Amino acid sequence: MDTNGLASFLPLIILFAIFYFLIIRPQQKAQKTHAAMLEGLVKGDKIVTTGGLIATIVKPEEEFIKIKLNDEVIVKLDRAFVSKKVELGENA
Repeated sequence: MDTNGLASFLPLIILFAIFYFLIIRPQQKAQKTHAAMLEGLVKGDKIVTTGGLIATIVKPEEEFIKIKLNDEVIVKLDRAFVSKKVELGENA
């Protein structure tokens, strides 16, 4: 009876393993790299916000970042809304 019980749970265990390696693990890795990118932001970096705005960092703070949208407009942005950092080789 013990072997029958294990055999009935085997498909569920296999399904969980597939979910872990195809969905959960890559998403955790992406979250870690995004968090590291947010921690590494410094003055002068170009970023793209989740709203699609391209801006330059004026002053990184603990929870917020002051960004310059153009020569006259400086706003505060929550760190959670930084989508990505624009590297030098990319067009922005």
